[in-house]
Amino acid sequence: MPNYEPVNPRVVDPEGVDASVAPRPMPVTTDETRAATAEATGGHPLVDFSGTSNPYIDYQSIDLLLSLQHPRSEGYDEMCFFVMGQVKELLFRGLHFELVNATAQVDADELGNALEILERSIAFIDYITESWSVLSTITSEGFGQFRDTLGTASGQLSFMYRHVEFALGNKSRFLASAHENVPHVWPALRQALESPGLYDRVIAMLARRGLPINEEALDRDWAEAYVPNPSVEAAWREVYSDPTTGNDLYRLGETLMRVDQQFSLYRWRHFVSVERIIGYKPGTGGSSGVGWLEDVTRHRFFPELWAIRT
Repeated sequence: MPNYEPVNPRVVDPEGVDASVAPRPMPVTTDETRAATAEATGGHPLVDFSGTSNPYIDYQSIDLLLSLQHPRSEGYDEMCFFVMGQVKELLFRGLHFELVNATAQVDADELGNALEILERSIAFIDYITESWSVLSTITSEGFGQFRDTLGTASGQLSFMYRHVEFALGNKSRFLASAHENVPHVWPALRQALESPGLYDRVIAMLARRGLPINEEALDRDWAEAYVPNPSVEAAWREVYSDPTTGNDLYRLGETLMRVDQQFSLYRWRHFVSVERIIGYKPGTGGSSGVGWLEDVTRHRFFPELWAIRT
């Protein structure tokens, strides 16, 4: 691909885009009004709209979204890298929404709801993992054509990815500090750093269910990385003594394992793809690059659930 000269078609004139982040005004329809519209159009799609937009564009600010792809080099592979990076950020946003709501349902002891939400979370992670199938089509030569234009930008600076990691309980003051100078991002990230994650809430629920959990697992500095606790491992062993579908805590444990496993596969695909593209060159953001990613692949969000396998 590096021998191809890219043609970058302009699909949106940015001069006409409403760049506001506020939802655009839209009418509300009902089954009755939709039926009336279909009768009036004879079943054909609406194509006649007033003003300078249409409802599909306005619902998700599509013109704004599709005006945000601006590669900085003539390298052919950069558009793929750019689009897939933005796609992953949107997917992280969706995954984070699900994880926050799963945590809220665990807090409310609505475990059935939490399990349903976690199934969608797994689907999100699976989709994010598959993004590497597209990104892996970028060649070493193609990446080299635009890598310098990244400056010190790095995926480690993704605050949305950091929100996902924090929601799952992998806290890091050091990595969070990269956003302290961003006033419209830092308050929410700091709150996520200092709040209990999904696994912390699950452990609290185990205690509410009567399983003996040490106090240090129930009341700690939530901004610190989670350290495996023997009482939590013992509690999960007790839960797994009844490995049946009627045991909702067992089902929760297995669902959390699937979350962790799928996230590990995402990290592994990331590591292998980057190794193939840049080898062991240093990362753009100051890390050792692949060496850093290789260490990350060993992390597990729910260590006691893995430990009881042994």
